[in-house]
Amino acid sequence: MEKICVLIPVYNSEKTIYDLCSSLMKVFADKMNFKLVLVNDGSRDNSAQVCKQLYREYPGLVTYVELARNFGEHNALMAGLYHVTGDYCIMMDDDLQNPPEEARKLIGEILKGYDVVYTDYQDRQDPLLRKLGSYLNDMVAGIVLKKPAGLYLSSFKIINRFLINEIIKYDGQSPYIDGIILRSTNRIGSVEVNHLSRRHGQSGYTLAKLVSLWSSMALNFSLIPLRIIGLLGVLLTSGSLAFAAHRRFFDPPFDPLTDLEWVMVVQLFLIGLLFFGIALLAEYVGRMYLFINRQPQYIVREVLSNDQALLNKIQG
Repeated sequence: MEKICVLIPVYNSEKTIYDLCSSLMKVFADKMNFKLVLVNDGSRDNSAQVCKQLYREYPGLVTYVELARNFGEHNALMAGLYHVTGDYCIMMDDDLQNPPEEARKLIGEILKGYDVVYTDYQDRQDPLLRKLGSYLNDMVAGIVLKKPAGLYLSSFKIINRFLINEIIKYDGQSPYIDGIILRSTNRIGSVEVNHLSRRHGQSGYTLAKLVSLWSSMALNFSLIPLRIIGLLGVLLTSGSLAFAAHRRFFDPPFDPLTDLEWVMVVQLFLIGLLFFGIALLAEYVGRMYLFINRQPQYIVREVLSNDQALLNKIQG
């Protein structure tokens, strides 16, 4: 029998995490090889106490990992994947928007031979701003990561042991789980599931976090931004030559700008482009600097587990 593990990054979810985990225990009550990994990503409420209560109530089934501070969702997932010992790992959020019973659909689909199965929502119950952010995220992923058209990169997904092992090999400071998945396999499935409204609080994804996610996607997994700058340079050079030839040989009858003004406009535009290119290159160099200096993906403060396979892995 396959061993199933559900991995949940926990952040300020004291009002939802207990109900979610209790429901999962009922859903997988007939599966003896079921495990639950909770990663507390620096929560500021009582999430830690609730997670430890779950660890005590379900001995041998719950592994609790507490990070030293808030590192972000994808870093927390990396920490959790290291503590996963199952054949398959289901990743899901802690906000109860993903019905626990839908997890069985993922298992049935991945057994068809996929390495990863993403969920696609029938009717997504998210605020307009979150939907817009997801749309932009998918658009960027399609360009930068060559994401298959029509595939929604949902946080509710299942991966097999092959992908788990590939993902945890990545030791960069700013991991992007879906980027690692898309560069590792083309055996990708999708299944339609229900999506519920958020019961408590609001999404932890701010505009700053979304920008950080997009930058991680674009700069850690692709050279396309640099190539776009190169293409812009070629277009500007060609355009300036074409403009000079036009002024020299065709002498347009109407030009609202003087020669001095044209020079100023072109110089300012090129200087702005140069600054942008330098900033982009500096971002690459900065990320290389963080990698060379071994900026940690995460720092584990505490692990509570009765999973002997995991304990052997940590000790070994």
